[in-house]
Order: sequence, then C-alpha cells, then structure tokens
Amino acid sequence: MILVTGGAGYIGSVLVRELLALGETVRVVDPLWFGDYLDAHDRLDIVRADLRYCDLESLLKDVDAIIHLSGLSNDPTADFAPDLNNESNVQATRLLARAVAEKAEREQREIRFLFASSCSIYYTPSVAEDVNIEVMTEDLPVAPTANYSKTKRLAEIELLQIADQYPHFCPTMLRKATIFGLAPRMRFDLVVNAFVMQVWRNQFIPIWGSGEAWRPFLHIRDAVDAYIHLLHVPTGKIRGEAFNLVHKNYRVLELAHWITEILEEHRGVEARVKRDRSKGEFKRSYYVDGDKVTKALGFRPERGVAQAALEIYDALERGDFGSEPENDPRFFNIRWLKETMAKEGAL
Repeated sequence: MILVTGGAGYIGSVLVRELLALGETVRVVDPLWFGDYLDAHDRLDIVRADLRYCDLESLLKDVDAIIHLSGLSNDPTADFAPDLNNESNVQATRLLARAVAEKAEREQREIRFLFASSCSIYYTPSVAEDVNIEVMTEDLPVAPTANYSKTKRLAEIELLQIADQYPHFCPTMLRKATIFGLAPRMRFDLVVNAFVMQVWRNQFIPIWGSGEAWRPFLHIRDAVDAYIHLLHVPTGKIRGEAFNLVHKNYRVLELAHWITEILEEHRGVEARVKRDRSKGEFKRSYYVDGDKVTKALGFRPERGVAQAALEIYDALERGDFGSEPENDPRFFNIRWLKETMAKEGAL
C-alpha cells in the first residue's frame, strides 16, 4: 500500500487517480480543507485527518511507501499563518518521518519516503536586488529566507538527519518547479493557470514590474510521473538525494507573451500583456537546472506550457469551474484558508 499525504490536493488528486489506474492500493490522509476531489474506489482508503494529530501507527499499517505532499504550499498562506506553516511543513513531516523510520527498522526493510520539496528554496534576496541568473543545481548551498521555502528546506534537513539514524529509512527530496495544468482540485493561484484565466476573462495579462524574473515550470502530469517513477527505481540511487524537477525556465514576461500567442493562434483569442510598475517589481527569481534526475534516473519532464494552456482555456469555456472562477475562493489557497480559519478559528 502507498500512503499519500495531502492526496486530495492539487497534485494529489491527479496522482492518486494514476496510482489506482496502475493497480496500486492507496491510503490518503488529508484534512479535506479544500474539499474531497477523490472518487470512491475499492483500493482507496481515505482518512480525513490532520497529519499533525494523527494516530501514525494506525495510519502506517500495511504501508510500503510514502508520498508526502501535505502542508501549506505557497508563500501567501505561509505568511498569513506562519505557525500553521511551521507545524504542517516541518513538525508534521518530522513526526511522520520518524514513525516511518521506526517502522522500517522494526520490520527490517527499506521504506521509501518521497518528499514534496520546492525549487523556491533556491531563492534568496540579493543585496543588489538584481535578477538572479545563476543556474541552480542540487549541490549548491541554499539559505532560503521566505516562510514557505524556509520550512521546505528545514523539512529536508529533518529527513536527512533521521536517515542518518535509521538505515532502512529512504527519504528523497523532489524539488518541484512551479506547477501548472488541469487537476480535479484546480488552482488558479499558480502562474500559468492564472495567466490563462486572465486571458479567458479579460483578454489581458498584467505583469508586475519589469517581468524579467526567472521562474522554473513543471506540468502537473510530469510531477505525477516523477513520483511514480521514483517508487520503482532502486533505493540506492535515491536515498538521501534531492532532485530538481523542471521542464523549462521562463522569464515571467516571456511566459505571458507565449501564452497569449498560443491562445490567439489556436483559439482565436486576442489578448495583450502590459507591465504595471506601480505595484513594484516581482523579484523572486531563480533559474533551475533539472539534468540530475535525467542523468541519474532516466526521467525527463516532457510536457510544455502550450497544451496545458489550451486544456485550461477549454475547461474554462465549458464552465468546468463555474461562471466566475476568479471569484471562487476554492481555487485560491490563501482566500480559502482565510475563509476556513475565519469560520473554524485557528486550524
């Protein structure tokens, strides 16, 4: 059995379906803050629970591998709820990983733990505030300062320290680029997805500042394929390793123009891009190299922005996300978290 934490989320809702289609038995643990986007299946066990407060022994019963996706997943939510961010992204990861490591030692078998890290750990503001063009690789030292990326790096360190104590515990860090593409639990607070919706609604993409910042991008299906690929490679190749997952790096302004060209050519939509310097420069910039996972494991992300942009646009046209998705907080993590915390108090 494979345990997927956060399995009802943006990536999880795609990953779990694929695992089931491949014949796997899956247990999902998710508080379902954003809703339940998983269909019932005879090989799917859904545990509605917050990982911070779970009975981990029960949760890990019969589990052979863990894909750990849960936690806050972007800067706005981490900045809004820093304590929740630390508890969910670091403390819960530590508790789960130690329980997995102890289980692996008791049973004297290797158990792999695939951790959803982020390429955002490579961003550190420079004193000169220049756009960063250094190519970031897995062997470079990292010192993130933002709440979200800092907790991702701290969780990586926790996993490596536990692996030093428990030789049958096999953690791997997947540092994913900014994800894009369709999912049952859709998000429109991610760059590509947001740009497509802005073209669909307004025929216009605003860019803050110069738009010269670099960002790496990855199709959601490539992220899913990477997790599945790493479930089956020899653990000796991945234990304690970090892998960047990226299809291509774009300047933000370049990406916006590319999306408008795609939609104009294939859907006849004319849209414009305009830089808005009144809201300040978008300075978070990092250019990430993804060759290591290809050379070491033979995996290469293949899907680009073009097809995803068309699929998202067509889904918007069909009304798959309602008539006004831009006003629906379910598609924006920070809006939904604020509403949830207002209703239920501190989570």
